[in-house]
Amino acid sequence: MQNGTDLYALDISRASFTKACGGPCTEGCVTLARIGADAWALGDSKRPDVEPLRFTTEELDAAGIDPARFGLGA
Repeated sequence: MQNGTDLYALDISRASFTKACGGPCTEGCVTLARIGADAWALGDSKRPDVEPLRFTTEELDAAGIDPARFGLGA
């Protein structure tokens, strides 16, 4: 398992972000990418210049964010 500090040491330059939308994505969406075995990056397509936040799978679960909604497996 990664800890909070190690998550930001991971290189995400090649991460493949996917969007999850509840309807038409006309203004942007939340994006999610797996960046490690137990690590995720959460971004905002409306603000691509902002560094994505990083979470463990446990933290995503606690926040109610399901990677399956993005077409990703946990």
